[in-house]
Amino acid sequence: MSSPHLSRRLFLGAGLLAVTGCSTIDLSTERNGGNLLDRLRASGQVRMGFANEAPYGYIDRDGELTGEAPEVGKAVFRRLGVERFVPALSDFGSLIPGLRAGLFDVIAAGMFITPARCEQILFSDPDYNAPEALLVRSEDGAPRTLEDFARQDQARLGVLLGSVEVDIAAGYGIPAERVVTFASQAGGIDGVLADRADGLLLTAISLRDALSRRPGVALELTEPFVPVVGGVPRYGAGGFGFRPDQHDLRDAFNRELTELKASGELLKIVQPFGFTESEMTDLTAERLCRPGS
Repeated sequence: MSSPHLSRRLFLGAGLLAVTGCSTIDLSTERNGGNLLDRLRASGQVRMGFANEAPYGYIDRDGELTGEAPEVGKAVFRRLGVERFVPALSDFGSLIPGLRAGLFDVIAAGMFITPARCEQILFSDPDYNAPEALLVRSEDGAPRTLEDFARQDQARLGVLLGSVEVDIAAGYGIPAERVVTFASQAGGIDGVLADRADGLLLTAISLRDALSRRPGVALELTEPFVPVVGGVPRYGAGGFGFRPDQHDLRDAFNRELTELKASGELLKIVQPFGFTESEMTDLTAERLCRPGS
C-alpha cells in the first residue's frame, strides 16, 4: 500500500521521484484510450511503478521485482500477451505523478483505492482488502489504539508520506504536529525503535511481514481493525493504477483479474506474501471511488 489527500498509502508534488531505468513516453499518442495495450503487446513489456514496500511490491535478494502486486500484475499481463516486466522504483507519494507523466505504464504497489485518488487516475478493481494495525513498542503504557494516540497528548503516530493513514490519523483527531511522516516502511519501523514515533500505522499484512524480517525486536502488533472515519469504514482495498485515458487497458486488465479471482488462482498467487482468503474481496473500484466511501 498511500491525501489532496490523494489519500495505503497524495500526491502531487510529494516526494522526489526515484524511477530507475525509465524514460517518459509521448502521451500525445495515448489520448482518449489510445493504443497503449497494443503498444505493450508489440514491445512485449510493461513498466511497473512500485515503492519497494514488502509484501506489496519490492526487489528481492536476486534483484527481481516481486511482491503481491507485481506477481498479480505479471499474471494478468501474461494473459494479455505481455511477457516482460520492467521495474520502476518510486517514492510512494510520487507514484501517481510518475504514472501521469508517463514514467511507467501501471502502478503495481498495492495502492488503496480512494475517491480522491480516483480523481487523478483510473483503478482496476481491488485484488485484496486488508485491515490496518499499529506497530508499537513492547512496553507498559504504550498507546495501543488510535483513540489512545488522540487522547495521550505526547503520543506520536508514524505514517508513510502520502498515505491514507495520514487522513485516518486526522479523522481520529490526532493533531498534525503529533503525526510523524516517514518515506518508507523500513524508515517508519526504525523511527519507532529510535523513539521518533510511538507507533506506526499501516496494514496488518505489511506490518506482519516487516516483523517477520526483524526477529527479536521489542515491537508488537495490535489486533487488526477497520478504521471508521465520519461513520464510514475506511477499507484497505488495493488495486492497480492506470493513466486517466487508459480505459481500454484498465477494462482488459479487469476482465483477466476477474477470471483469476473466480478460478482461485489469485489466492494462490498472493498466499506466499502473507495474504489469505480473508483478504480476498468482491469490492469494485466503482464502489470505492464513490464520494463518501
